[in-house]
Amino acid sequence: MSRIVYVNGGFLPEASASLSIFDRGVLFADAVYEVTAVIDGGLVDFDAHQRRLRRSLAELGIDFDPEEAGLLDIHRELIHRNDLREGLVYLQISRGVADRSFLQPTNAQPSVILFTQAQSLLDTPAAESGLSIITQPDKRWHRRDIKTTQLLYPSMMKTLADERGAHDVWMVEGGHVTEGSSSNAHIITADGSLVTRPISQDILHGITRAAVLDYTRETGAGVVERAFTVAEAQGAREAFITSATAFVTPVTAIDGVPIGDGHPGPATRRIRAHYIDHSRSRLQY
Repeated sequence: MSRIVYVNGGFLPEASASLSIFDRGVLFADAVYEVTAVIDGGLVDFDAHQRRLRRSLAELGIDFDPEEAGLLDIHRELIHRNDLREGLVYLQISRGVADRSFLQPTNAQPSVILFTQAQSLLDTPAAESGLSIITQPDKRWHRRDIKTTQLLYPSMMKTLADERGAHDVWMVEGGHVTEGSSSNAHIITADGSLVTRPISQDILHGITRAAVLDYTRETGAGVVERAFTVAEAQGAREAFITSATAFVTPVTAIDGVPIGDGHPGPATRRIRAHYIDHSRSRLQY
């Protein structure tokens, strides 16, 4: 059965959906996006995703009001029409349609598209066995804090990791890890502290990252927001990634070097379980 998607005000079968070739998102990646996880038919951290969406829109100067547009109702309707129990809802907003010009138009009507994607989020092989990571230089643009659709380099690096028999890549700049292809990077040191790069223009301000740090602080464990090197990560007790759809997923090898004993560690498993339980208690239907 064809999915029902949303394009610029209408719900329609995916085979009938289209976007103008003059859309700024197509021509210039002049667009932002959010991905909200769905478990048990409910939206995970929806309000936090909408706050980040508003920030991204403001940073690019795209005039669009998520609340006025009724994005929550659109998400709910898509979940209902596609009978989605577990997976994600992808949302993309571009500046809109205009003749191709490097000068951003001032009167374009933003384009809005959403679609669902069914996939397992709770019980995944990676959560049980961990991820193998390779490292590569970070050659992305330097406004990574804006969740734009400029994802070509991360896509290239994810593909490279797959070709080399790994699951994903951690990007490195100035000798320090920035983040994964679509995730934030974390390590747990020998003394049990959680270390992750601080919020800046160098990384995406992850929603799951923020929730995990809040929980970790509540438990009394140490949280240190600073950059860390590849060597430090390889020598860490545990390592993991966070993202909207990976939740908290262990990393068990970096550039072929096992992390800890080469298996998902107890702290990462505990954090993942708490995040899922916490998310389930706050689902939006």
